Amino acid sequence: MGVTTTEPTDRTERPAPPSPRRSDRFMKPLAWATLVAQIAIVVTGGAVRLTGSGLGCPTWPRCTDESFSPHGELEFHSAIEFGNRMLTFALVAIAVATFVVAWRTRRRELRLMSLIIALGIPAQAVIGGITVLTDLNPWLVALHLLCSMAIIGVSVRLLLSVEAPLPPARRGPPAVLAWATFATAWVVLYLGTVVTGSGPHAGDARTERNGLDPLQMSQLHADIVFLFMGLVIGLLVTLHVVGGPATVRARRAVVALLVISLAQGTIGFVQYFTDLPEVLVGFHMLGAALVSASVTWVLLRVRRPVV
Repeated sequence: MGVTTTEPTDRTERPAPPSPRRSDRFMKPLAWATLVAQIAIVVTGGAVRLTGSGLGCPTWPRCTDESFSPHGELEFHSAIEFGNRMLTFALVAIAVATFVVAWRTRRRELRLMSLIIALGIPAQAVIGGITVLTDLNPWLVALHLLCSMAIIGVSVRLLLSVEAPLPPARRGPPAVLAWATFATAWVVLYLGTVVTGSGPHAGDARTERNGLDPLQMSQLHADIVFLFMGLVIGLLVTLHVVGGPATVRARRAVVALLVISLAQGTIGFVQYFTDLPEVLVGFHMLGAALVSASVTWVLLRVRRPVV
């Protein structure tokens, strides 16, 4: 007579992990859409300036004194400027959808980031309007661009926070270097706007420049770029020395920043020695937006490493 044995079984039923609500599944695509849209508005804003269409709609919030849209036959410059203004509504739609979904997640950091982005869009519209009303004052044009760069950084923070809350911040040499790299990147971005404000692409033929020497400003800008590149390489070496699983994603982010920065620097030197062709200047503006995004990514990945 055979003896039948049975393996012990664990009949304790574990609760299934909660499935995300259908609306919450849209959070990551919306975060990506927010980032891409904010970068796109930088590029289209650059197109307005590079085509000399900055005063295609000479007033604000209307396009002309009588209408919100250009009258009669759509002139080239008016079409470019008016089209860029219309893109603001696409940004608003994405921002509102992102905020609504973020609110439903009940996560404080997602709500806060999406709210900052949503409020940043009308603030940017007002700055843009004042810029038009002051005939494209180069310092206000610079502020308008830098605010977009800041919103891009917040969009990166939102994107990295979607899957899970970011870990607590860490201290140490990598974190110090990451902060130094981030701060220097913003000095580079600011000086880039100063160089632009002294150069030929004013957005309109009648617009005055900031009065600074383009050659001197370009040299200062290049000097800080070299400092920035040194910090990026130093940060990458430091992360390799520290090692460990906590630095894997951080190293990937720094490598991406290094590649983007090298491409951006190459475009910058080529455009300078070829008398600033509009196409290269446009790619340089795209590169500036990507630098803002990637340096924020680096800072978050180094200070708040995810294994």
